[in-house]
Amino acid sequence: MTVALLIVNWNGGALLRRCLESVTRQERPPDHVVLVDNASTDDSLAATASLLEGAEVIMLPRNAGFARANNVAASAASRYDALALLNPDAIAHPGWLAALMRAADDHPGAAAFASQIRLASAPHLLDGAGDSYHVSGRAWRNAHGRPVSAGPSEVTEVFAPCAAAALYRREAFEEVGGFDERYFCYFEDVDLGFRLRLRGHSCLYVPTAIVDHVSSAFSGYRSDFAVYHGERNMVWTFLKDMPAPLLWRYLPQHVLLNLAALVYYPFRGQGRAVWRAKADAVWHWRAVWRDRASVQRGTRVAPEQLQRALRHGLTVPYVERYSGAFPPPAGPSPTGDERSRT
Repeated sequence: MTVALLIVNWNGGALLRRCLESVTRQERPPDHVVLVDNASTDDSLAATASLLEGAEVIMLPRNAGFARANNVAASAASRYDALALLNPDAIAHPGWLAALMRAADDHPGAAAFASQIRLASAPHLLDGAGDSYHVSGRAWRNAHGRPVSAGPSEVTEVFAPCAAAALYRREAFEEVGGFDERYFCYFEDVDLGFRLRLRGHSCLYVPTAIVDHVSSAFSGYRSDFAVYHGERNMVWTFLKDMPAPLLWRYLPQHVLLNLAALVYYPFRGQGRAVWRAKADAVWHWRAVWRDRASVQRGTRVAPEQLQRALRHGLTVPYVERYSGAFPPPAGPSPTGDERSRT
């Protein structure tokens, strides 16, 4: 199986160099590297020119966002079997790509693979071990801030990968249309993982695929930018992806979650960001609802089957998210035969 490595850069500075240096040390080198630059204004590309020899570099005229830039990179890598995504603020351990590719070979029924992402500032702690998705629409990184030992030591199913370091089968990525470019950034990987699940695909966490991540190096940790895009895109994902029986069942929890955000963020001095996020989410609901029609039309799993992969319980988004607890197994993934009958 062949693999292309996709990197999206925006003023990556010294972090981009560290990322690219880690790529050169991979035990299983990528068959091709595509770097898409989102109209950077720093010298990150010039400073890493020697590390980009042989890579395909695509310069965008403006900052089109993480989602759009990755779609551009994926289009350029259409002849490869798999797409490995790596953020410029992520430093891959030498066995990272080899571990993901082994998992893809060993588990042909899975379409997405999540890495063990450690905090670069504290490598003994996890930044995330795949993502969980709650019935209310909230998503979070599993075991964030917990010791590495808190995560599973074996390959296990999770809802979706964090796209800072992930592997997707190209055919599955293209089948669902790649990332939703309306999102710009944040929650776009959860949305993609959701749409893959609706088509009957699953995601596996690969604990031996390790990267160190300088989390929120470019957007700023808990910045207004992050709050705006995360809170807006959370609403769009719920409205677009949740199957009708589950959407109506869990809509009260989703409304409650949004009301809680409107109360909570002003206490952090980010009232304007969260109110603007929710207002824009509602303002564009018609376009999102039109997208929903095509997403739901391609669904190949029963709502009950999807429900097993979701997290439940009113307090779970807060208890698990902030305690760093790892979710219990979601249950068996659908087989090809099961998908064809749904």
